[in-house]
Parts: sequence; C-alpha cells; structure tokens
Amino acid sequence: MLSQSVSGAPHQSPVEASGNEVELTLEAGERWWGGAVGDGIRMPYGNAPFARNLGGPTDAQEEAGANQSSPLLVSTRGRVVWSERPFSFSFRDGTLRVSGQDVVVRRDGGNLREAYLSASRRYFPPSGRTPARELFTGPQYNTWIEMPYTPTQESVLRFAANILRTGMPPGVLMIDDAWSPDYGTWRFDPSRFPDPAAMVRQLHDQGFSVMLWVVPFISPDSATFREMEAKGLLIRDRTGDTAVRRWWNGFSALPDLTNPAAVDWITGQLDALRDETGVDGFKFDGGDAVNHRADDLTAEPAEPADHCEAWAALGLRYPFNEYRACWRMGGQPLAQRLRDKPPLWGEAGIASLVPELLAQSMIGHSFSCPDMIGGGEINSMNAQDTVDQEFFVRYAQIAALSPMMQFSVAPSRVLDEVHLAAVRAALDVRASLLPLILRLVDEAAVTGEPVLRPMAYHSPELDRVTDQFYLGPDLFVAPVTEKSAVERTVAVPGGRWHSDDGTVVTGPSVIKVRSSLTRIPRFTRLADA
Repeated sequence: MLSQSVSGAPHQSPVEASGNEVELTLEAGERWWGGAVGDGIRMPYGNAPFARNLGGPTDAQEEAGANQSSPLLVSTRGRVVWSERPFSFSFRDGTLRVSGQDVVVRRDGGNLREAYLSASRRYFPPSGRTPARELFTGPQYNTWIEMPYTPTQESVLRFAANILRTGMPPGVLMIDDAWSPDYGTWRFDPSRFPDPAAMVRQLHDQGFSVMLWVVPFISPDSATFREMEAKGLLIRDRTGDTAVRRWWNGFSALPDLTNPAAVDWITGQLDALRDETGVDGFKFDGGDAVNHRADDLTAEPAEPADHCEAWAALGLRYPFNEYRACWRMGGQPLAQRLRDKPPLWGEAGIASLVPELLAQSMIGHSFSCPDMIGGGEINSMNAQDTVDQEFFVRYAQIAALSPMMQFSVAPSRVLDEVHLAAVRAALDVRASLLPLILRLVDEAAVTGEPVLRPMAYHSPELDRVTDQFYLGPDLFVAPVTEKSAVERTVAVPGGRWHSDDGTVVTGPSVIKVRSSLTRIPRFTRLADA
C-alpha cells in the first residue's frame, strides 16, 4: 500500500500526491468542503478535529436517512482530493489524512472556486441538462405530512383544491408513501385511487404536475416479489438466500440494480404507469447504502455505495425526479433534497439548512431543495402540540431563495393571517428573483457553477461564514435562523452593495441589520463608479 506525505508548499505539477494513504499538511488558513452533505454543519473542515468514513453510515444517516455524499474534498487554497471509491478522512493537528483506493490530490488553482470548477470539469462534468423546469418555477407540494400513509384520490384532490383556494400558486404535487398496494408493485391501489388517470387530468387542468413516491424495496409477501425472485432480479445475501432487510417501513427485499434486467423491470413498470395515468415523474426515495452489505451477491460486484449510485442513475430518464440519498452523480440533472428535518431551531434543525445546501453545491449538486418547509421528519412533526409559526416562516424564507422550495404542511392550516402573509411575502421575493434563479440553473447545467455558493467561493476572506450564501456572483443572502431575532449580524464582502431595505453598504465590513418577520436580508452588488 502506497503512503505519501506532502508539505503545504505549492508544487510545479498540479498532482501533489496519489496512493491509498495520503497525508497533507494544511496550509495557513486552509479550509475544506466536501464528503457527506449530512456533515455540512461541520464545514468547512480544518479548524477542528473531524473524521468521516464515506464508506460507512454517518450518525445522521443512521438516525434520519442518508443524504448526498461524494469522494471529493475541495479547499480554499485550490487543492482537490478525489477517488473513484469511498474513502475515509480526518483532520487533526494541522494534517489531513485520507485512506482509500487510488486517492489523488491535485492543486487546481489558488482558491475554492478554482478548485471546485476544476474538479467539476475533471470528475463530474455538467450534463447540459436540468431537471424539469416546473420543479423550479413553482412551489412543490408533498402530501407526506398532511396524509402520511393515507393518501386517497379524494384527499389528494382536496389537498390541491385547498392550495388554490388559499391563494397559493399551483406547482408540482408529489403523492407520497402508500398510494400503491405494495412496495415494488408500482400501480395505484384501486381501493383508494379508483380512477387515477382522471385525477391526474384534473390536477393537470388546475396547473399541477404530478409525481409519485417510489423506493427500491419489494414487499416480501407480494406477487411482485415472487416474480422478481423467480427471475433472479433480487439481491441475495452471502448465504445465497434472497436478502430481506429492515428499513423505516418494515422488512423488504431489494432489486439488484447491477442487473440490467432488474433495471428494465423497474423502469418498465414506471414507464407504463406514466403512460397509463399521465403522471409526470417520480420521487425516488430510499437507496441508502446502509441497506446493503459488502458481501451481498449481485449480478456484478458492488459495494453498498454502488447500489446508491445505481438507484440515482435510474432516475436520469425522468426529468421530473427527486432524490434524498445519492452517491456521486454530481453534475447530473437530478433534484436533490436535504434529508428529513425536525421542526427545531439550532444546528439540529433550521441552522443546518444553509450549511447543508452549500455542502450539496460543493459536491456538484446544484439542483437542491432544503426539505419540506417547517420540517419533514414525520415523528417529530407528529410530536408537536402546535406549529411554531415563526419557525415555519423563517424556513420558508430560506426555501424561497433556494433552487427549489417544497411545502408539505399546509400553510393555511397551521398559520394565522400574519404568518401566512409572511410566507406569501417570501413567495413574492422568490417570484422577483426567479429569472435569476432560472438563469443560474441553466448555467449550472453547462458550466458546473453552482446556484448557491459559499461566501468563500467569491470572497475568500469570508471562509468561516456559513449562515449566508451567494446566489450567483452578485447577490448574497443572509437569512434569519434564530428564534425571536429582531436583528442579525451580516458579513459584507468587499465592494458596494444595495440592500433589500434600500440602503447601500460598503465592505468588507460586519454590520447589524433589522430582521422583521417578513424580511429576507439580501444584498445586490453595485457596479463600481
């Protein structure tokens, strides 16, 4: 096994080190992004001890489901760490240690932006395509919180009618878990959806697109299981028996996505469902690496992360898509949602949104969504006696200036008029900036440049500011994430900036701004005189 150590001094060659064990001495002030999105609150790395094994589940993954991960680290001094396979890494005592297979360290510039764009071009080039436009242009509405495990044709139509009745715009409507008779049997349950094609036509007429929740699990006592097992389309465990694994809804078998016949079987079901009912696409949930074993028996050799990547690749044929768990796949036209969030202030909840959205950006996932507004983690949502209306508004404000925004809790059911008006104001801000968001989405598909960017991406001196973000190079946003806040501190980059309150501020500086319930502090760069 090759081991190599390098100092912090730049090399003439852009390749600084390679091998299975690599040590890097951190340069002065050097900070790093990448790895697992669930670690976003810890990014940028380098200022405190930290360790992660990208080949194993994180604590957050074990508790609340995986999110996106990639074998990539990029630094504020222009360095890139990459491998084609999962690796482990640690920061301690001024040293970055990486252990994996064929790890490569390159110097591709002198700052975070140059490092990221070089990595994007080399390792996950943009595809030239985006997910469906409708995922960005209107809000997304998911049935999950309003009708968990209980959607029916009647309740879905009522859900949509209430959205319109309360003055919310139509958008993409996602019918979540339990619309089908079994997992893996991807057709509507006729006892609850007697005429799904008519339902979809009505929703289309009202201005909604329609997506359906699916997972890579097969109910073990179903006709689908018997058929797929007989055809050799299911994963087997190391003993040769069909693997049945526990997941959040119980126990299920798993399709072998290394087998092209299994992929064809699944896409054949989904294509037929789309053709017969008119649904527009699918929310691809699950796919977590933790549900797989390194010694599983599959058609082609695969590690757990490979199964996660194969599930993501399956969605490329559907422009209307959404993923929560993903390995690699940066630069691809996939909508990537943050994992289910609890309705909490602080780092366990709302304060993690911006850091994790930025972490998505720094591993190549530009088409991001900060989970369901107000929280999407069902157990903690059900445990609430009442909804914290201020929290809901502040969450909506972050979502409004993200590439995508998604509701599940119906705002009109849980908000009074004051707070509902504040959510509508956030929607108005999004509408005013939608041309910019769409332009950045299109550019991301061609250049790889992310839509949301860490402050250090354009302002290297702000490498520790992770509760603000750039939306393109000329607008930065400083959302409010503290309960009962009447003001917040804003780090202003160099130059002159026009604030949303009409004032002009000059940076670099640190200022205090008022943060009324309806305000999303944001600043637009002014051209030099």
